[in-house]
Amino acid sequence: MTRENDELARSAAERTARQSYGKLVAFLAARTKDVAGAEDALAEAFASALTEWPAHGVPHNPEAWLLTVARRKIIDAMRRTHVADVAVPHLRLLTDELAAAANDDNRIPDHRLALLFVCAHPAIDAPLRAPLMLQTVLGFDAAAIASAFLVGPATMAQRLVRAKSKIRQAGISFDIPERGQLRERLGAVLDAIYATFTEGWSDAAGTDARRRNLAAEAIWLGRLAISLLPAEPEALGLLSLMLHAEARRGARRNADGEYVPLAEQDAAAWTHPLIAEAETLLHRASAMQSPGRYQLEAAIQSAHVVRRQTGRADWSAIEQLYRALMDMTASPVAALNHAIAVSETREPRAALALLDALSGDKRLADYQPYWAARADLLARSGDSEAALEAYDRAIGLEADPAVRNFLLRRRQAASGGTEAKP
Repeated sequence: MTRENDELARSAAERTARQSYGKLVAFLAARTKDVAGAEDALAEAFASALTEWPAHGVPHNPEAWLLTVARRKIIDAMRRTHVADVAVPHLRLLTDELAAAANDDNRIPDHRLALLFVCAHPAIDAPLRAPLMLQTVLGFDAAAIASAFLVGPATMAQRLVRAKSKIRQAGISFDIPERGQLRERLGAVLDAIYATFTEGWSDAAGTDARRRNLAAEAIWLGRLAISLLPAEPEALGLLSLMLHAEARRGARRNADGEYVPLAEQDAAAWTHPLIAEAETLLHRASAMQSPGRYQLEAAIQSAHVVRRQTGRADWSAIEQLYRALMDMTASPVAALNHAIAVSETREPRAALALLDALSGDKRLADYQPYWAARADLLARSGDSEAALEAYDRAIGLEADPAVRNFLLRRRQAASGGTEAKP
């Protein structure tokens, strides 16, 4: 057994895991109704591959090989649990079906979308839906997920185990909802994918590899959703939104590592192929004339991208789009951003009046962007004392050192009597 054979086998196993892990777990779990059991069997199959493939070569059809081994592991596990006689016919049927699929890759149906719907089922606690997708569809281990979501590894592992037990105990069906229910259930799937992306997006400096990878994996999940539901405009809108944001990742810090707000970013530093793809997806979604939250948010990003050609974002469109998003979602964050857009289309005092109307919303009491926006608008309106107080509140709420330093510089400008930049 040579080092070269080991490397070839490991490379093939890693490639198959990346491309097919979720597909194989979904196929096995859809028949056994046991996600954890399917994962365990597939993990054993991959372990066997790392032993067998270096010695005997990588099989022509790695997916089918892994499915064959996993099938045997599942059946052995079922037999060890002393399945009652009444379950024997079901076990035989399962054996025959999995064997047929393992012998013909073309007969392995793709149940990953159904698995996404299972992970986003109402019976699963909302905060666990994104982590569950990362583990079952993408194969992330609990430690990596825990690190990304700032939870202890043991705690995350326990929560995921409980979620999978609930899937089995509640008999959650591995079915895609009927058309009439699809839009409502799809929203939970898309929300979980976007939650994954935002966890990765929060690592602006790109120093945390696990978080950085989350953004890429969320985009992969978004592409998967579109490949399986190509006519769903909100799935198109979500991928467009994520690609627009990802295109700006490199421009969020300058060469010295300092935070650069969107309005001051160098448009030449944006990744233009990602923007072009995002725009194409948004146009496809818009043509379906069924607007939704993610389409509106993607359209807002598109209105910022106009600055590449004109030198200025389309603030009039941004104001209207945030107004529509407010009406659709009743989100205080949408209302905050609407006020910021108003400060660009009208004047700071008009925007301050809108922020004053939000001051009683407890959801914004400890929301740093609210206080940063308020401080900026107060400074631009000439109320330096109130601006400094708002800056102090924003700085105290900010955890990112680069953003905190940016706010400190803005505060210093306000205290010196110089109007801060918008």
